[in-house]
Amino acid sequence: MKVFRALALVMALVFCCSATVRAEGFALNEWSARGVSLAGGLVGRADDVSTLAYNAAGITQVPGTHVMGGLAVIAPMGTIVADMSTGGTKYTSTKPDVWLAPHGFVSHQLNDNVWLGFASFSRFGLGNSFDSNWTGKYNMYDIGLKTMSFVPTLAYKVNDTLSLSVGAEVMNAHVYRGSKIPTRTSSTTMPFDNDLQLEGSGWGVGAHLGMHMRFNDQWSMGLSYKSQVTLNLFGDVDFGYEGDSLLTRAGTLPVARDRSANATLQLPDSIAWGLSYKPLENLSFEVGTVFTRWSTYNALNINMGNDYSSVNNKEWRDGWNFNGSVEYKPLDWWSLRAGVAYETPVVNENYSDYMMPTNGRTTMSLGTGVTWNNWTIDLAYAHLWIYPVDYDTTSSSGIRGSNQIKGGHSENVQANIYMFSVGYTF
Repeated sequence: MKVFRALALVMALVFCCSATVRAEGFALNEWSARGVSLAGGLVGRADDVSTLAYNAAGITQVPGTHVMGGLAVIAPMGTIVADMSTGGTKYTSTKPDVWLAPHGFVSHQLNDNVWLGFASFSRFGLGNSFDSNWTGKYNMYDIGLKTMSFVPTLAYKVNDTLSLSVGAEVMNAHVYRGSKIPTRTSSTTMPFDNDLQLEGSGWGVGAHLGMHMRFNDQWSMGLSYKSQVTLNLFGDVDFGYEGDSLLTRAGTLPVARDRSANATLQLPDSIAWGLSYKPLENLSFEVGTVFTRWSTYNALNINMGNDYSSVNNKEWRDGWNFNGSVEYKPLDWWSLRAGVAYETPVVNENYSDYMMPTNGRTTMSLGTGVTWNNWTIDLAYAHLWIYPVDYDTTSSSGIRGSNQIKGGHSENVQANIYMFSVGYTF
């Protein structure tokens, strides 16, 4: 009964918030407050229930039944600089907004060798919003991708050194996009800006594999793999004005009419490695890396019927995340944490767009945690310095050659993350 009560609590925590999951960025790692404060350094440590998201094989270090839930509050900001063919430069900042990303975990030890786990968290997310009449409105003025993964896991302790895990991932996604498209009315040859709103959702499945090795009381190492997930998305396209021809740089298209739409979104696989060193009982360090195969993200093409489709080439590069962290416990019930991470650029600037005004980033994080009887409370703060992307060579629709834009770049893109997690041991 303990494990069922714990699972019910986790599901309640996640579903109460999952309707508003949004995050600036694409690949996320805001999976627990402790994990964020350690810049993801839970692959080698892997010693609390949230390791179900980082390296699930580590739950064999967590005896009994544990539950954890929490929330990340993400506040992004940034500016698009558009160079105009008529001369001059236009600066447009993103709308101030806050995205929420919940997480929930439960683990239960069946016997000396077998553990069961269930995790719910967001692996991918994207959010970006501008005024609907801004300079880049023909590319987009509102975009959101929300995902939530549900991962039941089995972990097996082979011996005192080696543990292995396998999990099945079921991912739900919701996507929306707003943009302007010129439309010609039947009574005039002068086009006007018509709203094009796209919204859809879908499901995909994948797999998680984990390995954890505890060599001795000081050294441990972890390795985890998350597979590709192919999302089949179905939804609708709604126009603000129906009944007349659409205009694009390619010429005149059929009449604007509400219609159904579908798309296939291939999300990349990743592999994470971490090495942990614990020279003292109250002090630990970890270095690690995550390799994400973004080269599988070739395009995002949306089919809106036989007469109209949206083709968006991507052709991103594979990406690396390098991280280091330290955790110190001045008292048995109190922990202090810090971490730093660097992520390499992945966007192909020949196809860059306003959906992702980022191209690599550095993260610095701080956090603390306290334990009281069966309870744990973790808090984290992280700041992201996000590097600019260039639009001088892009061929993406709605940027260069459209609306008199000849190039530009993003600047001052950053984000603040505030996070908490609450855990309980049964």
